[in-house]
Amino acid sequence: MGKYREVGNIMRKQAQEQSDHKQTMDMVNNPPHYNKAGIETIDAIKAMTDTGYEYYLQGNIMKYLWRYRYKNGVEDLKKAQWYLNELIDELEKDES
Repeated sequence: MGKYREVGNIMRKQAQEQSDHKQTMDMVNNPPHYNKAGIETIDAIKAMTDTGYEYYLQGNIMKYLWRYRYKNGVEDLKKAQWYLNELIDELEKDES
C-alpha cells in the first residue's frame, strides 16, 4: 500500500506544480505560445502586415469583445484592452 501512496503523492505534487506554473504565466501580456525562438508573434505580424497592422489590431479588439462572455471572460476583455492599447500606441507614433 505504501508504494501506491507514494505514487499518488508524486502525482499530486506534479499536478500542483503544473497548476502553480500556469497561474504565474501571463496569458494576456506574454503568452508563452506566442514567442518562439525569441521572436514575438506580434512583431512578426507587424512586419508582415505593414500598413494593415492597424486593421489587424482592430480585428482582434472586436474578436475578443465579441467572445468574452462565451469563452474566457475577463481574460478576453484584457486581451481586447491590450490590442486597443497597442492600436493607440501605433496611432500616437503616426501623429508625432
